[in-house]
Amino acid sequence: MTKSLVVTGIGELTVNNPQAVDNESKPEPASNMAFAVQDGRIAWIGLSDEAPAADDVLDVAGRAVIPGFVDSHAHLVFAGDRAAEFAARMTGTPYSAGGIRTTVAATRAADDVQLRANVRRLVHEMARQGTTTVECKTGYGLTVDDELRALRIAKEECDAATFLGAHVVPAEYADRRAEYVDLVRGPMLDACAEYADYVDVFCERGAYDEAETRLILDAAKAHGIPVRLHANQLGHGPGVQLAVEYGAASADHCTYLEAADIDALAGSETVATLLPGVEFSTRSPYPDARSLLDAGASVAIATDCNPGSCYTSSMPFCIALAVREMRMSPGEALRAATLGGAQALRRTDIGHLSLGARADFAVLDAPSHLHLAYRPGVPLIHSVWKNGRKSV
Repeated sequence: MTKSLVVTGIGELTVNNPQAVDNESKPEPASNMAFAVQDGRIAWIGLSDEAPAADDVLDVAGRAVIPGFVDSHAHLVFAGDRAAEFAARMTGTPYSAGGIRTTVAATRAADDVQLRANVRRLVHEMARQGTTTVECKTGYGLTVDDELRALRIAKEECDAATFLGAHVVPAEYADRRAEYVDLVRGPMLDACAEYADYVDVFCERGAYDEAETRLILDAAKAHGIPVRLHANQLGHGPGVQLAVEYGAASADHCTYLEAADIDALAGSETVATLLPGVEFSTRSPYPDARSLLDAGASVAIATDCNPGSCYTSSMPFCIALAVREMRMSPGEALRAATLGGAQALRRTDIGHLSLGARADFAVLDAPSHLHLAYRPGVPLIHSVWKNGRKSV
């Protein structure tokens, strides 16, 4: 049995009751809160002066404690740099999916040691900013061997690994799209299925159309692998409706939504994962989070950390953007970045600090979660704990 731990002296504790009917994180009404951890799980919650005995005691001296962030959308297995592309966008060049091929070339040329080191660097960078769960996609290899090694590395280094062989059509298949789709849904998926927690498709102009997306999603279903979808990022399209139809865990981006898309999401278990760092980094319109929330849709926030359209690993930064640019309240943004991300990964043990939940939490160098948006860009993470053990 592992050592028990009591976290005491909490000025503001956000538990995130998963049974709550609204989409907003609400701190516990009392200050000076405490909770106990046993075997990596939350075993007790109450006032500090009523805390049970434990092997170790952590007094956070009035600081706020929140669930660890759940980053449910990231692309970390890559090599190379696209800073020049970012600079060009800032001076007027529009973003398109084609830039992904630059990263594909660099990733194919890198060895496993380089790729693994980059993933570890980014995961540690995320942890320093309060993230305790990371989903990682492939999509920068686009050959059977390169996608397989990317998925293996993602599985080793992250909490969830997603097969995204259908990111873009690689240059060598530019005139043979149907052949590449057959490769993805056939030999590539066959090789990767053992390691894939999810299958994703970039359903977008410049990437994969509805018919191609259906073929790949059908193959994923035949393998019994849950799906998620890049949907409606660059314009209106079929992505969100397909995500709902196929029971996808999440529809990610959701930048361009019709009323029917919002209604479909609100009437389903598919989570709308919003990635405001992308809009910041591409000077694109922000998703209409307010309409999604008001309709009752489940909403998550993630970083989409990748070398092209959004090279940030900071969930606090994305929270600040969501509050400032997407009209979310600080409580809604926090819940979306924690419990929302857990729902997008179909996990019930993370994203909250209820009894029995995994003891993944962050201590803020601030008295309240409000400071995450109130003080954008300030390093407010005091310490981070995963499975009841200090990681940062």
